[in-house]
Amino acid sequence: MFRDITLYVFFIVLLASCNSDNEEACVFQPDVPAKVSLDFEILQDSLMNISSKKDLVKILTSNPAIRDYTFRRSEYPDDSVFVTEIYNRLTNPHLDTLYQEVNRVFGDVSGLKTQFEEAFSNMKYYYPDFTPPKIQTVISGLDTDLLVTDSLIIVSLDFFLGKEAKYRPKMYSYLLRKYDPNDIVPSCMLIYGISNRFNKNQQTDKTVLADMITYGKSFYFAKRMLPCEPDSVFIWYTPEEIAGSKKNEDLIWARFIESQVLFSTSNKVRQDYLGERPVTIQVGEKCPGRIGQWVGWRIVNKYAERHPDTDLQSLMAVDDAQKIFKQSGYKPG
Repeated sequence: MFRDITLYVFFIVLLASCNSDNEEACVFQPDVPAKVSLDFEILQDSLMNISSKKDLVKILTSNPAIRDYTFRRSEYPDDSVFVTEIYNRLTNPHLDTLYQEVNRVFGDVSGLKTQFEEAFSNMKYYYPDFTPPKIQTVISGLDTDLLVTDSLIIVSLDFFLGKEAKYRPKMYSYLLRKYDPNDIVPSCMLIYGISNRFNKNQQTDKTVLADMITYGKSFYFAKRMLPCEPDSVFIWYTPEEIAGSKKNEDLIWARFIESQVLFSTSNKVRQDYLGERPVTIQVGEKCPGRIGQWVGWRIVNKYAERHPDTDLQSLMAVDDAQKIFKQSGYKPG
């Protein structure tokens, strides 16, 4: 009980005193000779300017992923009902207000395109055989957020309008942190970084540690694609939560050891320390959620520091979580 109270007070004092000056500095920036060329298609204008169902059908037929994923074709009984519903949605005056917000926040989308170019140029540096996907931007009426595959990314811009938007997705505030304009490209890089295409892991290892390292590698990967983005953008913590977690890292780690978290295979323990939630109450009432993911990132960073000759591809190919943990020498405090 005493330890709970101590940690709780420590977090309160620390978080009250921290500020955004503790954001991370840039990591290594590759010397990229030329930016990659992207197939970047802006479709929200076309969707919002349809004048008939025939126009809509033409767009959806040419873009089956938008039809099937963004607008969820399978949830409707037949094509006629589906087309009517989507047409009514896109021609609703309320959606026009949302469209104006998209234009206000993203303009001609050149800023978003530039950030994608940076990320994929860096990915091409680390993975020379990588072929960038086609990117499409749309407006969905707050129906879906992102589709990320090897060959295609679809971004519903209306999901990412930020805290000043008139309309936002209906979800808890701690989840809305993921939907600011500057979250789009980092989120895509995290999805690539967590995929088995890049991030190798042992499927038979069901420990919490294995998941921590898998998440940690995904954050490490994404940060290399966008070297100057602060850590808080990737993990969706506030700068104060990042600073607080670092200052309390030894106490957080002590709780992991005392509670025997690392080698647990319990789904409840996994959800407590890795799952989406506003706080990790098992550590302290001010400890941010998903703290196990953050600790996994710290372990991977420490492993990389101790193995400076290991390039990104090699690090991501290490599938043994216990090897990364042991060879990291991670032991805060």
